[in-house]
Amino acid sequence: MIPPLSLHLPLARLPRLLMLALLMSGCATHPVAPVDINLVALNDFHGNLDRSKFTYTSTADAERRTVQAGGIDTLSGALTAWRGEDAQLIFVGNGDLVGASPAMSAMWADEPSIVAMNMLGMKASSVGNHEFDQGKAELLRQQRGGCDSARADKACKFTPNFKGASYTYLAANVIDTQTGKSLLPAYRIEEAHGVKVGLIGAVLKDTPSVVTAAGIAGLQFGDEADAINATLPQLRAQGVGVFVVLLHQGGETKEAVDQADCSHLKGEVVDVVKRLDPAIQLVISGHSHQGYLCRVDGRLVTQAQMGGHMLTRIKLKVDPVKNAVVDASAQNVVMLPGMYEPDPAVAAYLESVKQRSAAELSRPVAIIAVPNVGRSTKGGGASALGDLVADSTLFGARAAGAQIALMNNGGIRKDLEAGADLMTNVGQNQAVVPFGNTLIVVSLSGAQIRTLLEQQWPGEEAGEGNLLQVSEGFSYRWDSTQPLGQRVLPGSIMLNGVAIDDGQRYRVAANSFLADGGDRFTVLAAGTRRLDTGVRDIDAFSNYLIDRARAGKPAGSATAAGRIVRIK
Repeated sequence: MIPPLSLHLPLARLPRLLMLALLMSGCATHPVAPVDINLVALNDFHGNLDRSKFTYTSTADAERRTVQAGGIDTLSGALTAWRGEDAQLIFVGNGDLVGASPAMSAMWADEPSIVAMNMLGMKASSVGNHEFDQGKAELLRQQRGGCDSARADKACKFTPNFKGASYTYLAANVIDTQTGKSLLPAYRIEEAHGVKVGLIGAVLKDTPSVVTAAGIAGLQFGDEADAINATLPQLRAQGVGVFVVLLHQGGETKEAVDQADCSHLKGEVVDVVKRLDPAIQLVISGHSHQGYLCRVDGRLVTQAQMGGHMLTRIKLKVDPVKNAVVDASAQNVVMLPGMYEPDPAVAAYLESVKQRSAAELSRPVAIIAVPNVGRSTKGGGASALGDLVADSTLFGARAAGAQIALMNNGGIRKDLEAGADLMTNVGQNQAVVPFGNTLIVVSLSGAQIRTLLEQQWPGEEAGEGNLLQVSEGFSYRWDSTQPLGQRVLPGSIMLNGVAIDDGQRYRVAANSFLADGGDRFTVLAAGTRRLDTGVRDIDAFSNYLIDRARAGKPAGSATAAGRIVRIK
């Protein structure tokens, strides 16, 4: 018989052995519980400091509804409430926080929007394509602060000491060609409940196709998945096993904005997600202004529409022993005013911006024909507002010899909404075309115009989202059933009732983004006799409305004029 072990050990060692035995016994019967990491995500804010119109469909009743949603006061209330549940919640952004902004933010160089994100406690954000609108130097100023800006008429005008973003802009796939190094950090590490979380940022590799050449000068944009995957060894070396990707690239689905685990996501983001390291279980996406909560190869892929209309609440369950995500879930929450009590400081800041901006933004411009001129392109590809903006472009460039004007859908940001007296104001006009591009006129042959129109369909999809809006007097017909390169019907391209001649040259006007080949319309960039009129698109737009109103023929319509006709 072997005597008890305790009889052979010094008494001093017994307590430690007993404690070890108890701990081992506990581990055997009580596994370590997962740790919950809570995040909140915001994408494509676009300087929408105040609430605005939001149309969506919910799984609750499948009804399509339009509400006023968002506003930094409402966002602050939600974040305060959720931090009451978890003080270590991580608030992140996903690009396009600024740019293409309403005038209340744009007129101050978007500085109030950056200050607002600071006040909301944002930790990090990927850059979006719009962060590059004003060029590399301005992006770095927005991060670091200061007043040395190409927009001297706007920078540091709201406050004289702009301090920049307290959150970190991330860009794993953007290289400064002068230094050969990353323009911005690729990642930031946050810690919550004892778990290190690696926040990795990337922007769509096709940023050069959606930003002016001046905006991305001196920069290279690499493959998103490759750049993201390349950060993981560095993060693992620092003890990080939980990875959150902030990817400014997106997709679309017909499923409701709050449909859990949606399965029909399509678009560029899907390919990127499929090529990510298996350890990455959460991708917060953006850019496409959609709301969704989808699964791609088992990973959670989210997006919260745009403009602060929604926030995405995300919960990661982490195995602290394995240092890995074992489950990820999310919900999109519409930011309805009154749902949460606003943070008093944020609400006061919003009010101060509104008051400082009100005098200029409320200044009346011109009476229009209808209370709302919409930008919906359903029914053929043209929109009532597209007609109006294209006509204003032609108006602004006619003195430079323009015969045709074109407008990209992506440059028209909001419907034109007038007051009860049908009078528009500065703020309403600037919300439609907020970029401040100048108007360019180039010469194109009839054959080039035909090729340009065929560039509206870069893939097999026959959708209407990328169709150019055209000015009065120019028209054509197209057939979605025809193969790529042959969708515009022969002989249907008309200018003032006469078919265009392939061998004749025409003067075509467009904003500087489009004229530089933006949105992949490369034919425009190849135009000859290029002339920058120096006329800003917003000035042409407002002056056109004023001219029509003075002539007793207010501009605008509730429906498109039928310049673009889809026959099938």
